[in-house]
Amino acid sequence: MKFFKRLNKPKTTQSILPFRLNVLLVIVFVLFALLVGQLAYLQLLNGTKFQAEVERSDKTVIAGNVPRGLVYDSKGRLIVDNEPSSAITYTRSATVKTTDMYQIANRLQKYIYIDDANLTARDKADYYLADENHYKKVQKIINRHLTEEEQQAEPERQEYRRAVAYVKKQHVTLTPEQQQAAAIFAKMSAAYQYSTVYIKSYQTTPQEVAQVSEHQTELPGIQVGIDSQRSYPMGDSMTSIIGKVSTEKQGLPDDRINQLLAQGYSRNDRVGTSYLEQEYEPILKGSKSLTQIAVGTNNKLTDSLQKYKGEKGDNLNLTIDADYQNKVDQAVHSIFNTALANGVTQYADGAYAVAMNPKTGAILAMSGVHYNPKTGKMTDDSLGVINRTFVMGSAVKGATVLGGLMSGAITPDNSVLPDDPVYLPSTPIKKSVYPVGTFGALSAQKALEFSSNIYMMRLAMRIGNAKYVPNSYIHIDDDIFQKLRGYYNQFGLGVKTGIDLPGESSGIEGATTNSNGIVKVGSALDESYGNYDAYTLLQMVQYVSTIANGGYRMRPYLVNSIQKTQNDGSMGAIIHQTQPQVLNRVDFNSSQLNVVKEGFYNVVHGNGGWTTAKQLANVKPAIAGKTGTAQSFYYDPDNPNNVDPPQTITSSMVAYAPYDDPQIAVAVVLPNLSSEKGEYNLSLIKSIITAYFDTDTKDNQ
Repeated sequence: MKFFKRLNKPKTTQSILPFRLNVLLVIVFVLFALLVGQLAYLQLLNGTKFQAEVERSDKTVIAGNVPRGLVYDSKGRLIVDNEPSSAITYTRSATVKTTDMYQIANRLQKYIYIDDANLTARDKADYYLADENHYKKVQKIINRHLTEEEQQAEPERQEYRRAVAYVKKQHVTLTPEQQQAAAIFAKMSAAYQYSTVYIKSYQTTPQEVAQVSEHQTELPGIQVGIDSQRSYPMGDSMTSIIGKVSTEKQGLPDDRINQLLAQGYSRNDRVGTSYLEQEYEPILKGSKSLTQIAVGTNNKLTDSLQKYKGEKGDNLNLTIDADYQNKVDQAVHSIFNTALANGVTQYADGAYAVAMNPKTGAILAMSGVHYNPKTGKMTDDSLGVINRTFVMGSAVKGATVLGGLMSGAITPDNSVLPDDPVYLPSTPIKKSVYPVGTFGALSAQKALEFSSNIYMMRLAMRIGNAKYVPNSYIHIDDDIFQKLRGYYNQFGLGVKTGIDLPGESSGIEGATTNSNGIVKVGSALDESYGNYDAYTLLQMVQYVSTIANGGYRMRPYLVNSIQKTQNDGSMGAIIHQTQPQVLNRVDFNSSQLNVVKEGFYNVVHGNGGWTTAKQLANVKPAIAGKTGTAQSFYYDPDNPNNVDPPQTITSSMVAYAPYDDPQIAVAVVLPNLSSEKGEYNLSLIKSIITAYFDTDTKDNQ
């Protein structure tokens, strides 16, 4: 019995331990075997694949800027260049922290100076909070009223916004050194992963380049590079046509940012923001260089390899001869200064001129000066030719006459209309500038020569099938405005010309009916002699060119060709040649056209007492054209609701030469003069046409 009890006595702890130890050893062995197997799988079977994955994650291709294309005049003279300069850049790696950039900025400010005048309160706050100690202190203050649960639930971004708001309220004062570091930090923060930004790209000194190069090991991501700025070797008279390029700080314009990002741009890329620089951005920008970089575990660039050196932007060859452009600029300024000296510019706002080859549409010159009558300040405004509108007056009468001929209201053999004033009910007499009764009747040619407003109103009444009793009654077709504007549009008046520049205005059309929905008959008659709708000067030169070339409305253009640049800097192959483009053919016949051409010739060469431009009769080669004088009113931006604004005169003219084989068409306008005396429009036309035939530019378009 005792023996039995001994055999069934429970085992002691000492007897169980060896068993458990053996089990653990077996488990460890199995796990070790599995680990060895997995390592073998990774190393032997898939080692190459995973190594490639590691390398792929550590290597990134970044894009680098290339020089923009250049711009040349029609004679091959350089008018827009790139001025190279040393630059300090920063390339942001994938895992760099804000605190890292803070430290780099503090070091870099010892070696370079940058303009910190535009440093914002937000920039200062971001820099201040990039210091971990500062951020922790601010955190405690702004979170002291929050529970732990509320703090955990709040997104980090929202907490940071509150921290920024707190720091901005405290008006933190930075030392001059910290100001510099903050400005550098702001530029670095604009970079996103593996993108490069310019820390200093203008007026970088050789000493700064040397200092940065010497200390580059302590400035991860900071490099010395090359940047370029636009320069203008032949002066800045054409810069308003050429346009602007954004700075690296400005980057992509807000109104086009999504479009440009989709095209592969970076947010801080320079891009053409206006006129030719914008219109031809895809041509001028070139293709970026591609460099593969490797980043080590310390976030420093360990290696770089250029995969593609990039390609400089293509060059633009303009239709404009820079010498002739300068002469037109001088003429515009000179004529306006004469008007200024004669005391007729108290309400004037400038002078504008444009010259075009009527057979091709090539722009020969485009010039303007904007004048502020309150401050007396004058600024170049060549683009006023395409984006400012004016009521041009009688200069549009050629389109009215041809509209009447095409409508059948008159014919080349029977164009005589009575020259009696128009008396509308409850309306002042509507007449020409010469005394009532000067002419009993006029042909279309004579009406153009003497600039008869009466003739144009009578012609519009015929086009609109008017029923008229002087001082008592008038009824005209409801679609009279559509009819007149339909003819004007065929010549380019009131529609965009199609020029290769952004920002072109289509003109301004006046109201066609009154508040009761009744056709404004008086305004329709004003429309017929150019005293209602407003047009751009470019539309005016397209209109007169259509008459000069026999009826073809040509698309104006500024870029004659696009050309490559060789590696050695010499001019390469022409890759695009602009071809003249006919936008539409106006449906008049040669007999109808000759009526207007004869009238335009007589405007200059007629012998009548009311011939409007006989002062140009001695200009060689012979000119044909049409003068314009429109009654206008001065708009005072400081008193926009003035019910009795001062009356002004807008003086204009369109012309072409030689009259029998036109090579140049010109349009000029001087808006809001206080007197029509002085014939400034004629003087300007004479200067522009004479300068053209004195300049060796005629055979290049």
